[in-house]
Amino acid sequence: MAHPYFLTVAYAGGGFHGWQIQSVLRSGQGELWKALRALDPDAPMPQGTGRTDAGVHARAQGVLVQVSRSWEPYRLLAALNAHLPWDLRVMAAQAAPEGFFPRQHAVAKRYVYRLGTGPARDPLRHGLLWHVRGAEPLDAGAMEAAAQGLLGTHDFSSFRCVECVARTPVRTLHAFRIRPVEGGLDLVFEGDRFLMHQVRIMTGTLVDIGRGRRTAGSIPAMLAARDRAAAGPTAPPEGLCLDHVWFEARWGIGEPSPFGERAPGPDQSR
Repeated sequence: MAHPYFLTVAYAGGGFHGWQIQSVLRSGQGELWKALRALDPDAPMPQGTGRTDAGVHARAQGVLVQVSRSWEPYRLLAALNAHLPWDLRVMAAQAAPEGFFPRQHAVAKRYVYRLGTGPARDPLRHGLLWHVRGAEPLDAGAMEAAAQGLLGTHDFSSFRCVECVARTPVRTLHAFRIRPVEGGLDLVFEGDRFLMHQVRIMTGTLVDIGRGRRTAGSIPAMLAARDRAAAGPTAPPEGLCLDHVWFEARWGIGEPSPFGERAPGPDQSR
């Protein structure tokens, strides 16, 4: 009899070729599966909420694991962490209800992109943010005004990687805000799901606007173009972190989504 558990997993993405397991390259899913099989050799592959790109971090990757015996949740957490590398940790564990699957039952996600805006790159934050060089500070007001054009449900074809295989480019961005932090800015994106590189392209575009290279009113034309060439550059992966995931309330996993219960469905998402 399988016993399902839900894990909240954090990792520093710089050492991983993304979350999804790879045949040769190091991945978050692969490292967690190795640790799980050290405890339970027949355990199936852990199932995450969604993929993250190579170099992208996670504070709250939601993962379902199945084990052959019952565990006290903290003991399972501690046992897995004893077999995991320093850059990946199980932060929380709880018994999961039968029929729950993180990918299918996630209804919203929060990604945070951290920008460094000081006069020089902070060596103690290397690999954890994108340091934006420039003699003038970013115009955060213009960036926030421009982002209002991204809110709502749109065809985000201009903001997805050409390699994206999602069935539809239509996504809903529920909320956006800029949060000042020491030495920089956090760009906070909350949406139902995200296309491949979508947050990184939105970030690169907003940074262009903050630098004065594009106008704050240019977003609607970019969306209307439905052409990747219309939007700005893809921001580097090291500033991006999967910060939070909300699930359907009926499963009792975390707090209910503030954006409602419309599930995104079985599509390729980040």
